[in-house]
Amino acid sequence: MYPKQRIIKGGIIMPIQIRAAVPADAPALLAIYAPYVEQTAITFEYDVPAEAEFTRRIVDTLQNYPYLVAEQDGVPVGYAYAGKFHERAAYDWSVETSIYVEQHRKRQGIGRLLHDALEQELRRRHFLNMNACVACPIGENDPYLTRDSICFHEKLGYRMVGEFHQCGYKFGRWYHMVWLEKHIGSHEGTPLPVLRG
Repeated sequence: MYPKQRIIKGGIIMPIQIRAAVPADAPALLAIYAPYVEQTAITFEYDVPAEAEFTRRIVDTLQNYPYLVAEQDGVPVGYAYAGKFHERAAYDWSVETSIYVEQHRKRQGIGRLLHDALEQELRRRHFLNMNACVACPIGENDPYLTRDSICFHEKLGYRMVGEFHQCGYKFGRWYHMVWLEKHIGSHEGTPLPVLRG
């Protein structure tokens, strides 16, 4: 459990609690994720996963990486997790990150709270690089995707390191994909072993 945070919306203070996810969170987190699959190109997944599959993803992630949930009044309103960046052992100090917030709760600071807690936990476990794979629209006024996620990561200190053109196809249109990275530890000398689980 992380210290309770507060966000202010319209002059109202809303307490947000960040905690580690558990498999039983799957239905609530899947309800947050499903609209991203069905209505946006933020994820390139076509079909909403079954609850059992989503539960398996949480369990698999928790074996080696942090998976966090943001709650308001005991109800999940967002989640964030890290995962394997690449299979080879030399990449062990790098992770790929993902953050999802209930769509009607965006721009309230929840994503930032989740990211800060995730970064703190990754630092504690001796990870050094946070990487984000983000869908990117081609042109302006795409009904399924904006550049908001790219801007969000850049505000958090990420830098753009690569762009793949027209590599994702969803809703009858092509999308670019970009990689952003943030270094969260020293790369001098031999790194400490990462702490799993």
